Parts: sequence; structure tokens; C-alpha cells
Amino acid sequence: MFAFRKISFSLGMFLLLAPCLAAQDDQPVATIHANSNLVVVDVTVIDEHHQPVRNLTAADFSVLEDGHPQQIKNFEEHSLSEVVARPQPLPRLPEGTFTNSTPVPEDGTLNILLLDKLNTPLKDQSFMLAQLRDYLKTMRPGTRIAIFGLTSRLRMLSGFTSDPAQLRAILEGKKALSGGSALLNDSMNGDTGASNTPMADQMTEQLGNSPDTATMIANVAQFEAEQDSFQKMLRVRYTLDAFNLLARYLSNLPGRKNLLWFSAAFPINILPDGDLQNPFGVMVDAVDEFRQTTDMLARSRVAVYPVDARGLITNPMYDVSRQGPSGPRAIMKAQSTFFQQTADEHGTMMQLAEATGGRAFVNTNGLKEATEKAIHDGENYYTLTYAPGNDRWRGEFRKIQIKLARQGLTLNYRHGYYADDPREQKALAQTPRQIDGKPVPSYDPLRYAMLHGGPISSEIHFEAAVRPLEAGTQPEAVKTNILPANPKGPFRVYNVHFMVLPGDMNCDPGKDQLHHCRVQFMSQVYDPDGLLESVQVNGLDVGLTDAKYKTILSGVFAYNQQISVPAKGEYYLRVGVGDMITGRIGTLELPVATVARLQPVKTENRDQRTGSKTEIR
Repeated sequence: MFAFRKISFSLGMFLLLAPCLAAQDDQPVATIHANSNLVVVDVTVIDEHHQPVRNLTAADFSVLEDGHPQQIKNFEEHSLSEVVARPQPLPRLPEGTFTNSTPVPEDGTLNILLLDKLNTPLKDQSFMLAQLRDYLKTMRPGTRIAIFGLTSRLRMLSGFTSDPAQLRAILEGKKALSGGSALLNDSMNGDTGASNTPMADQMTEQLGNSPDTATMIANVAQFEAEQDSFQKMLRVRYTLDAFNLLARYLSNLPGRKNLLWFSAAFPINILPDGDLQNPFGVMVDAVDEFRQTTDMLARSRVAVYPVDARGLITNPMYDVSRQGPSGPRAIMKAQSTFFQQTADEHGTMMQLAEATGGRAFVNTNGLKEATEKAIHDGENYYTLTYAPGNDRWRGEFRKIQIKLARQGLTLNYRHGYYADDPREQKALAQTPRQIDGKPVPSYDPLRYAMLHGGPISSEIHFEAAVRPLEAGTQPEAVKTNILPANPKGPFRVYNVHFMVLPGDMNCDPGKDQLHHCRVQFMSQVYDPDGLLESVQVNGLDVGLTDAKYKTILSGVFAYNQQISVPAKGEYYLRVGVGDMITGRIGTLELPVATVARLQPVKTENRDQRTGSKTEIR
């Protein structure tokens, strides 16, 4: 969408500054980064009484990859501590300067509650919230929890906190339950609700199945099936987008993260229906996106604990309110559809749990107890690392098997990974998708990470100094800003000064022996309803000699952008950096009001063609 300007290196574009972020470059040894070939596996060990097993040693474990024994390089035990770890405060930043680094304790486990309103019927959301409020009454002191909500996009409702009162206020607020999903066939009861009878079945009941009406009924059935398939595909896309964004947000936070996903789930694929005119028009296949998502979660050390928010599910055919089909064949098909759909939804949950080392909780009304078990199990675990004996990276799936000498124990861990070359990690595929001629949004990592109200991404650490560019307002916006059809002038222009850690980006040398860095800088202005008011994007393609690249590594990449903000009203500025080679992202967001009264920055040689400014020092 946006063209890149290829430039040669000069101190005018990248400033060599004292690295105020350098202290944050150190990461825990167990975290996988692009240039590491260590495989990290977190393992929970549970006994026959469903209690964590402690005090095991590396000698108790054996690790196999594709059946071949591997040598354990590092081994750590993590368990609940009576001492509540507290996050280390970030260094005090100058006025108007912000960072996407997140202060969290170095030790302990982080827990995330994902309230999935996109895939969960409204009646089950109330039950889910009541169970979670009950959990908070007995929550272990020091348990750190963040809460996110998912509709058509991911929203952070609460950052990490150990305060049950703060968490309870979120669960009791309006944002926790804000209406049913428009992408469910029945927003109150869900896709398999008792009132969710297909129109074609109702027409069969009323009109019979005569030759005169058979074609009309078949056309209606095809239309309904394709509409349902399209809605499911959108739900799959939005949900996997949310998981990708969560993985990026959590990727550079230390240790294991437990993601409790409260949802009715979705099937990752839907097979052809032989009863339709066009059996293949309803197919949904999200296997590739699902693979990419689970791989990213596993690399970020996120274990997913899916919890079916519907509780114990009963067949809606037995509900007296069901206005459904009659006759043996119609009833058998309705029952078969229900059982197949439920099995597919639970299968998705179990696959996601197995791929990331979590555990699925389905067909239980004890959501409170499921939350307790997931958090308790996830806070007692062992971390194993090994360097694979097979160093040929071809993208194939490699199976991990962990064994214990002691019998009768249950182990939960991720059971494999895709052997993508760690030096050549690419951004996720952005292939456009269609279902029956309707476009399905392609996944653009930076676009999704830049949505208003979402969590910050910290795969790339950076600071942003934001100040008004000049005093007063301007009748027009910066020429290269992308604006809506009816912009809300006059405007005030703000300068965004990015300072990026170069070590977080991939600038491997090419055949020309230059280190190539392809970076995208983006600034976006939103109103309180999440509507875009202004966008500025700049892409850079830089070739650096080995000597200059080594010099850059001791400092930061720096770049300036200008973004126009309507002078009247409340607005939010979200800024981001994307590495277009690896797909790694960094973002942060701030209210414009926090910088509106700061002293304007003095700049020269402002480039109206690019919305950016070159500094020479």
C-alpha cells in the first residue's frame, strides 16, 4: 500500500544517540528471538490428585525431537512464592517522551483473561462474568491478571494488576458486557441455540417438499449456508488477529504467560455439505492462519487455556421452545449438525491448548474452578531448553516429546514447532481471501496492531518524543497525511521523534555485503469512538556497511514524522514501528491532551512531501 524510499546511509537520517534504551535490550535466556536456535519448552507436571509436582531435576526429564534424544541446555523450576514480586520501575523519561516497554516483575507468571464476546452468545456471557467475579473473591494474593475483551477487535480492559477490587470493577462495568455478537446466527443463543432454526427448514414445514417449491427451498438453504460460512470466516479471522496481537504484546515480557480464553470457540475448517446445491461454497479453511498463530503464541511462551463459556452443553433439539424441523431425516440431520459443530469447536480449543502447552476446559459449569486450576497449574512449571541436533531449517513440523522416569504423572507442554529458519523469519502471509466472491480481510500485522485501544506491542522497543511542531493552528493538514473525506480542521501539527533499538530489527547482510534494514514508521490519530482522523506512514529501505551498522548498534535509529490533529475535541495518538523483513512490531498509544500544552519543538527543513523531517548532526 505504501511505497518505500530507498536511501543510502547518512547521519542525517539515523542519529547516533546515547542509548537511553540500552538497558532494556537484555532479555531472559529462555526467550526465543529471531537469531536464536534454542527451543524453549515450558512443562507443567500434575499428579493423580491434580496437584503440581515440584522439586524435579533435569535428570528426571528426557527430551526427544522427532524421536531423537536432545541434550537439555538449561533447566529451571518455577513455583508459587509467598513473596509477591514487584515490577522494576522504568527510568524517568523527559516530559513528552513515552516508551512501549512494560514494567513487570522478572519472576512469576502473568495471567491474561480474554473475554471473547465475538464468539460467545450473550446469555452465556452473563454466566461467565458471574463465575469470574466469584473467582476474584478467593483469588490468591499476588496473582497478576490482565483482562482483554474481543469483539471485532481486541481491547485492553485492564493491565496487569494483583488488586481484585480493580479487576472486579472491570468485570462489573459496562465494557465487560456490551451486547451480543453480530456475527453469530443468534446473538443471544449462539449458532446452535434452540431458536436458531434455518429458514429453509421452516419453509419445508410450511410449504412441503413439492417439485414447485423444492428449487426455492434449495436456493434459500444455499444462501443461508453461505452467509453462515462467511460469518464464521470473519469470526475466525478476527479471533486469530486478536491472538496474534496478544502474542506480540506478550512476546518480550519475561517468563511464561497463561492465556485463559473464555469462548464458545469456532471451527478452523468446515467441510463441504453434500445436501447443498454447491457443497464447496460453504467451505472454511483457516489451517494456515491457525498454524501461524499457534506458532507465534508458543514462541512468545504463551500457554492457552480455552474455557467453554457455555458450560455444560445440551442438545437444543430437546428444548421445548425449538421451532424446528420434524420428521426422522430432518431431526437426524439437525442432531448430526449439532454434534459435529460442537465437536469441531471443542477440537479447535483442544488443538490450541495442545499446541501451546495449555489445557482445555469443556462441558463443565464450574468456570470458577476451571479458572483456579488453569492459573494454579500455570504458575508451577519447569522450563527446558535445547539446541536441535537437526540444523536444517525447512519449515517442517518437528514433534517434541518429553518423558519422565516417574509414572502416573500428566505433562502439559507444546508438542512441536515449525522449523522456520530463525534468521529468516518472515511476516505473516497477507494473501487476500474470498468466500463465494465476498472479500475476507487479509491479515496485516502492523495495521491490526495500530488499532485504537489495543494492547501495545513490544517486539521492537522504542521511545517516542511527541511535541507540537509549532504554536497555534493551521487551516490545512500536512500534505502527505491521509485524511477522511471530511477532515475536521483547523489542525495542530505534532512532531513524533522515534528512537528505536536497532538490535530488535533484522538487518542481515545481503549479497552486496550491506546490512539491509526495511522499517516502517506510522502515526495514527483516533477520536474516542475509534474513528481514524489522520494517518502518516513512511517506509525506509537502508543499506549499511558493516562498520556503520556496528556503530548504529551502540545507539538507536531515530526518525521524525509530522501528524495533523484536529484542534478541537478529544483525540488519541497511536504510533508504531514495523520491521518489514521479520514482521516484528512495536506500538504505543497516548492521549493527545497529555502533550498539547508542551513547548513546541523547533525544527528546520521540514519536508512537506513526506510528512517527515531530516536532521543532520
